[in-house]
Amino acid sequence: MKVLKFGGTSVGTPSRMKEVSQLITEDKQQKIVVLSAMSGTTNTLVEIADYLKKGNKEAANNVINKLRTKYMEHVKELYSNQEWLAKTSDFLEDEFMYLHSFSGTDFTETTEKTILAQGEMMSTNMVTNYLKEIGVKVKLIPALDYMKTDKNSEPDMKYIEENLKNILNENPDYDLYITQGFICRDYEGKVDNLQRGGSDYTASLIGAVLGADEIQIWTDIDGMHNNDPRIVDNTQPVRQLHFDEAAELAYFGAKILHPTCVQPARFAGVPVRLLNTMDPKAPGTLINNEMEFGKIKAIAAKDNITAIKIVSSRMLLATGFLRKVFEIFETYKTSIDMVTTSEVGVSLSIDNNSRIYPIVEELKKYGTVEVDEDMCIICVVGDLQWNNVGFEAKVTNALADIPVRMISYGGSEHNISFLIKGEDKNAALKALSKTLFN
Repeated sequence: MKVLKFGGTSVGTPSRMKEVSQLITEDKQQKIVVLSAMSGTTNTLVEIADYLKKGNKEAANNVINKLRTKYMEHVKELYSNQEWLAKTSDFLEDEFMYLHSFSGTDFTETTEKTILAQGEMMSTNMVTNYLKEIGVKVKLIPALDYMKTDKNSEPDMKYIEENLKNILNENPDYDLYITQGFICRDYEGKVDNLQRGGSDYTASLIGAVLGADEIQIWTDIDGMHNNDPRIVDNTQPVRQLHFDEAAELAYFGAKILHPTCVQPARFAGVPVRLLNTMDPKAPGTLINNEMEFGKIKAIAAKDNITAIKIVSSRMLLATGFLRKVFEIFETYKTSIDMVTTSEVGVSLSIDNNSRIYPIVEELKKYGTVEVDEDMCIICVVGDLQWNNVGFEAKVTNALADIPVRMISYGGSEHNISFLIKGEDKNAALKALSKTLFN
């Protein structure tokens, strides 16, 4: 069995829904298909929730009515059979009445998450009914029946596996199973979402618990590229990545994939393939546990980084200094990206400076603090084991004309990272591409 995930752009119009339906029915292999909400729908639902949170019920209802009109036009375009057009229209009418009903209730966090969940509910129902119209044996399996998180908001893998397998065992004779991405229940049974990685995370979790042959993430580009195509000309798709390489690229700025979403697949040993709905025949990018040695794979950049340097003569031979520094960031729930140390100081970077002022005040207890904002992390990923002579020099030489604030190397065998000014980002990406890939 394969698990296929399609994002909002892939199901963003009736014609796209038809194209996806054709793509997933090209062979008779059993598949679970994870769908996002139609593109733009989640943003609209966020707007509705925001109006309701502020008590502006009239504005919320106006937006709901506009969304309803849009969806009813989609239905007319999607179906040719009056039976399925009527069934889907009735379902959507119930959905929009449900959204209207929240204007008469107290607004809570669960209310907001329930509203946001309706986008996936609508898209999966529309595609399922279209598949039924064209004669496909398909089953809609609600994510809320098996996808659950624990008290720490982490996926409850045992629950997911047990309940999903029970659903599939009770419905064995279907070619396709359609389900929602992103949405789940929390440990109390309330509607929630997976937060990190969204629908990609759903697909990865499903593939992991079922031991799928492959997880396919379908987007609107042909896999992970070796650099940012918005900045650098003539970038190329990377045909294969190790899970660790993919995670590094995702964490440091490659937008095609969330850094945590492939972890369940990695631990289960299930390969992940990134594919392009606009060019289904393109090979895309395969992510698995195989390492391609002796090769630089790709470059990524992470913006809006803040660098912090703490200089202290008391640090010399002072046990527990770093622990005290890190505890400050833990207290303010701020994660650290890069760390470099010397005998008299430590430099680090963060990607969330919302708590920078109290953090700096705490750090001043231990030394002089310097802060540089609007920085950028450039990450070079590939086979960067320490005994591979020459790769580090090649990378650093490419940045000979770029001022470098920090260098991180050795923490991973797959990554060397540079902290530079944000204004130097484009020049750095182009210089690295010219040196490493041309």
